[in-house]
Amino acid sequence: MSLYKIEKTYFENVTPHQREEMLAAFDQDKDGNIVIPYEHKGYTCKDIKVDRSNGIKAISMFSGAGGLDIGTQLAGIPVLSSLDIFEDSVKTMQQNSFFKDTLHECGDITRIDGTHYAELLKKENPDKLILVGGPPCQPFSKAGYWVTNEKRNSSEDPRNLIVPYFKIISDLRPDGFVLENVESILHPSNHEAVETIAENMERLGYHYSMLKINAAEYGIPQKRKRVFFLASRKPIEATLKKTHGNEKECLADPSLLPYERVVDYIAKFDTQEYCAGEKLDAEGKWAHELTCIPFGRNYIALTARDGYPDPVFVAGKRYWLSLLKLHPFEPSWTIIASPGHWEGPFHWKSRRLNVRELAAIQTFPDDYIFYGSTYSAHKQIGNAVPPLLGKKVVEELCRWI
Repeated sequence: MSLYKIEKTYFENVTPHQREEMLAAFDQDKDGNIVIPYEHKGYTCKDIKVDRSNGIKAISMFSGAGGLDIGTQLAGIPVLSSLDIFEDSVKTMQQNSFFKDTLHECGDITRIDGTHYAELLKKENPDKLILVGGPPCQPFSKAGYWVTNEKRNSSEDPRNLIVPYFKIISDLRPDGFVLENVESILHPSNHEAVETIAENMERLGYHYSMLKINAAEYGIPQKRKRVFFLASRKPIEATLKKTHGNEKECLADPSLLPYERVVDYIAKFDTQEYCAGEKLDAEGKWAHELTCIPFGRNYIALTARDGYPDPVFVAGKRYWLSLLKLHPFEPSWTIIASPGHWEGPFHWKSRRLNVRELAAIQTFPDDYIFYGSTYSAHKQIGNAVPPLLGKKVVEELCRWI
């Protein structure tokens, strides 16, 4: 057990009534600093021993930084090949020895077909084959709802790569596959995308289950809602049993564990060693206001609705992520790929999260290397499937193939 300290200077600007309420959850030392006993819950690639005796092998599409790929290998399924169009992501996977036996390719899925993998599959000769991938989700993101359907045309958006994914599936005829996307693909305005998935499943003779998942309910220190389509050539009734819940849910169901505390994943990385070279200071128009927000709150803390004495904002007039700050004892909110200047989550010390903190919240291994600039690494991490969630999803798929 280690001890983590948050100096009182990091919350002295919080208005008195909010500060008193916030501090009720913490222990303080004689100087008024917050002290938190914590246990680091990260892991390293060196810790991982993968049993690959089941004869199943995988090919990965839209691989990004390898979140779903790590999860696949943690589930005991070697990834034979990865594909991504973003060069930095490919280089990320290439420089991590965890994938030393994987062929990493930088390319466009719309320019290849199943014959591209013929030689590899002949060489590897898997007993069973699965595909894993998450076609880019920009056309279906909530941000797109600020644009009308007529202008947005998500089903025709060139970033909608669901159909090319099914073209590869049609060519390779894997025993099963995973298709991951944002929860908002289920929004009524995106019905054509879901219909496309269902129609292609039926056309190709696949059975499937759709899992709507909040990562925090499965031991990930992040509230991240995603949809996974798990498909098999055999009948499938895939489920994932919740393992974690909030206080009320845990009281109602003693088998549930409390949500993971984000402090147990990122406290270790709150040192100069991990922050050096990254521009983490929140500078500009709302820098002071950020220091006035209690842990676990957003801009609404500075509104009349929340009893702020000199309101700065009006509740409901800004994005929920505006000035959003982590609480050490709660899961993080969703890590996004490209946040706006004042979109969080911010660290409780009123700064941006560093790359190692972002990666830990996504459950990447502590020693996983990201290639490229800080901006590029942030984008790669924000676009990823949390590896430890990916492991559970792939394990469930393999039960049904």
